[in-house]
Amino acid sequence: QVQLVESGGGLVQAGESLRLSCTASRFTSKIGAMGWYRQAPGKQRELVARITDSGTTNYSDSVKGRFTISRDNVKNAVYLQMNSLKAEDTGVYYCSAEVVYILEDPHVGWGQGTQVTVSS
Repeated sequence: QVQLVESGGGLVQAGESLRLSCTASRFTSKIGAMGWYRQAPGKQRELVARITDSGTTNYSDSVKGRFTISRDNVKNAVYLQMNSLKAEDTGVYYCSAEVVYILEDPHVGWGQGTQVTVSS
């Protein structure tokens, strides 16, 4: 119901920055909220940041003040600017998007994930 393709992961040193991008395509209805989640080795997937279609954002406490989520509704894209990266930010980052339907529950789609590794 939606295809999400992420890019921008990589290996960086602590204190450096990365910008993740995610573009949605092949969606069958309106795109609602979009977000970024991450999963560290041996841990559950957790919310990093989320943005509604009207631009309201929320962040996990661990990234507030360092990460910024934004979106381009024309391009159907969501971005995550990550500054002052720490070793504990290491993980696979997944893009998500809600596809909103009038008569059905929203469908949440996921990207394939992009690896972010921060060396200390």
